[in-house]
Amino acid sequence: MNAKPALVTSDCPTLKLLARGKVRDVYEVDAQHLLFVASDRISAFDVVMANGIPGKGRILTQLSLFWFDLLAKVMPHHLVTADIAQMPAAVQPYAAQLEGRVMLVKRLRILPVEAIVRGYLAGSGWKEYQKSRTVCGLALPAGLVESSQLPQALYTPSTKAELGAHDENIHPDQAAEIVGKDHAQKMQAKALELYGTARDYAAKRGIIIADTKFEFGVDAAGQMVLADEVLTPDSSRFWPAASYAAGRSQDSFDKQYLRDYLERVKFDKNGKGIVLPEDVVAQTRAKYVEAFRLITGREPAL
Repeated sequence: MNAKPALVTSDCPTLKLLARGKVRDVYEVDAQHLLFVASDRISAFDVVMANGIPGKGRILTQLSLFWFDLLAKVMPHHLVTADIAQMPAAVQPYAAQLEGRVMLVKRLRILPVEAIVRGYLAGSGWKEYQKSRTVCGLALPAGLVESSQLPQALYTPSTKAELGAHDENIHPDQAAEIVGKDHAQKMQAKALELYGTARDYAAKRGIIIADTKFEFGVDAAGQMVLADEVLTPDSSRFWPAASYAAGRSQDSFDKQYLRDYLERVKFDKNGKGIVLPEDVVAQTRAKYVEAFRLITGREPAL
């Protein structure tokens, strides 16, 4: 599969750039709409690497579109269209650059808490459990091992860090202090429902969704809406069910391959991103493509 060069930074000079995140560039289209552009940047440990993964932004966008469609029955989302031909005229000059990696979305007030749902014990959750038998301060049974399936899915929110800073896991009660009790309760209920729906679908496709992150916003009418990306390898841990075994780290279709590489080379997690070797870029890209293929049953348009 021949890849186009990585798009590390989008360039839409006639549109107002509102933000460059770890992956997405966000532009203002008008008072009601934003343009979300998924670049090919990749981050790990909250640090953006110096080079990108060709086609990654297109894979993320197309996978989010798939999940938005599947999860629309659970709650409304912010997507208006991903078809550039249907977008305002101001977007049209950038069609060649943006094709396949852009979404026109409703402008929302984004709630400043990331809604993380864990079905298995991994990552920062496993590290905390080893110290205190808790995850985000929530008590768990003794005797669990790395990658254990949890007795039930856990809602474990985190703060939303600025670029270059680290997200911080918080107790659900702290989330209520940040976004308000009503929003916090609905976030928790919807995050668990979204995860459950996606988990059950993915299981039929041979994938375990170990954990994932959702973001929510509130529209002009006060309605809570699913926002940002959804259930991509950037925001989730995807494990192949066929090789799953508790008691060890798992093979994965997500950024864990990159994290493992960075751990091996003793990457400075408080420093700047490094240039990733070609083989790491190729292997990471292959895992994103395979995740897309297994979940959707088709090849990504790259």
